Amino acid sequence: MEWIINQLRVHPELAIFLTIFAGFWIGRLKIGKFSLGTVTSVLLVGVLVGQLNITVDGPMKAVFFLLFLFAVGYKVGPQFFRGLKKDGLPQVGFAVLMCIVSLLSAWALAKIMGYNVGEAAGLLAGSQTISAVIGVAEDTINGLGITDAQKASYINAIPVAYAVTYIFGTAGSAWILASLGPKLLGGLDKVKADCKELEAKMGSSEADEPGFAPALRPVVFRAYKINNEWFGKGKRVTDLESYLNGQGKRLFVERVRQRGIVKEVKPNLILKDNDEVVLSGRREFVIGEEDWIGPEVLDAQLLDFPAETLPVMVTRKTFAGETIATIRKQKFMHGVSIRTIKRAGINVPVLAQTVVDAGDMLEVTGMKHEVEAAAKQMGYIDRPTNQTDMIFVGLGIVIGGLVGALSLHLGGIPISLSTSGGALIAGLVFGWLRSKHPTFGGIPEPSLWVLNNVGLNMFIAVVGLAAGPSFVTGFKEVGASLFLVGALVTAIPLISGLLMGRYLFKFHPALTLGCTAGARTTTAALGAVQDAVESETPALGYTVTYAVGNTLLIIWGVIIVLMI
Repeated sequence: MEWIINQLRVHPELAIFLTIFAGFWIGRLKIGKFSLGTVTSVLLVGVLVGQLNITVDGPMKAVFFLLFLFAVGYKVGPQFFRGLKKDGLPQVGFAVLMCIVSLLSAWALAKIMGYNVGEAAGLLAGSQTISAVIGVAEDTINGLGITDAQKASYINAIPVAYAVTYIFGTAGSAWILASLGPKLLGGLDKVKADCKELEAKMGSSEADEPGFAPALRPVVFRAYKINNEWFGKGKRVTDLESYLNGQGKRLFVERVRQRGIVKEVKPNLILKDNDEVVLSGRREFVIGEEDWIGPEVLDAQLLDFPAETLPVMVTRKTFAGETIATIRKQKFMHGVSIRTIKRAGINVPVLAQTVVDAGDMLEVTGMKHEVEAAAKQMGYIDRPTNQTDMIFVGLGIVIGGLVGALSLHLGGIPISLSTSGGALIAGLVFGWLRSKHPTFGGIPEPSLWVLNNVGLNMFIAVVGLAAGPSFVTGFKEVGASLFLVGALVTAIPLISGLLMGRYLFKFHPALTLGCTAGARTTTAALGAVQDAVESETPALGYTVTYAVGNTLLIIWGVIIVLMI
């Protein structure tokens, strides 16, 4: 054991990976529905390993933190700038006000309790579950005109306060929004009814828009043999599809076999008795058609044809700003279904009146030739790849870091975004550029996960290791009262957001819940809210406020240091 400890001191990179291993493993453990989460677990393991007096030298911590911040900005960039448009301004205003309440709550209670700069920054980071504040505040403290000893003392206090307040920041946010939130908006039953009404208004009911439902209802292909008198001496393919659509069933003829020969499907192809047809559509509509068209046939040759699912990025020049219903009516959408919509990594309900934004990733499915033709019309086919455009990433971080390094001196205090804040802003701009010109700057989703999660947790691991020797002393100094203070700083912005959404902005209850979760960047709370109200509609208010909240709350790491 002594040899292992000595090796961890000689090779601190091994201590970092030990912390990552144990932190991720503990973060997956759950007691009921509660878990510490990866970030908190990595921090606490780092503190524990840090008791061995392990020193991590060099810029490793900063490198990983810059990668993380660029990834955050890249992910939310399209929605951040989309929110600046007229229809998104109310949600932007809501997010800005709520973020200001978050900052002022942390600042006021820190002043009342007599917390120092580091404790105040940790309080903000943990109570608002915005881990990046740790790094941004640390950069700002390092730029202050104080002694190195004071800087070290303040910086070591940040993870202590963060760890104490983060637990309620995560679990408490989900409880407040999912349990207390609906009560403040008129009661759970009323909010559920309002969400169902919104779904119906946006075209989710089977009577209005039967072709649109949650993605868990798959598109299927089934073959039937015609023996119905309706076909008489013959009906065109277009006649059959029009009839089925008139019955509220969005089905398409994909293949036809006549006299043993599989023929190319054309709108004017005549269908007659004993012909075999393949229909595509939602499972619940295709099953049962044998009662009308004829018996189902299990024919491997007839059903063996290329079907494809493609991810498509919608661009400003294609269908950005249009509804799903409008896109569905286009001729090129014949035989093609939209399975999912992802916006800033969040699944948005596929409803008829859902408005598609530039940068949205749509997943479309159908026959290979139909899907590819439709995808080219809808936007940029973002085929799966394992290559990250590192030229794009490297250039973005360099430009952002240089801009962030610029500073102004007010009253002898240097004020700047710091290199970390600059990397965040660069990520926003470069992510937005990618949504406008998707032919370059691609970062595959798995790579984005690595930059985001590994970047943050490597940084947190180093923070924990550095804070380890002083963590216990710092915990004794802040006391258990910090937990209660953190709970207040968590609750005040959330309750304020719910009340502002209802009375000031007069949002729909579903949007109020989604906007409040988004401005606090708490995806776990969004999931809890959707489970509580039994609807996905709160996600419609999440993405714009999430982009604004992610940006402002990180920048608050600079502001709260200067305010204290």
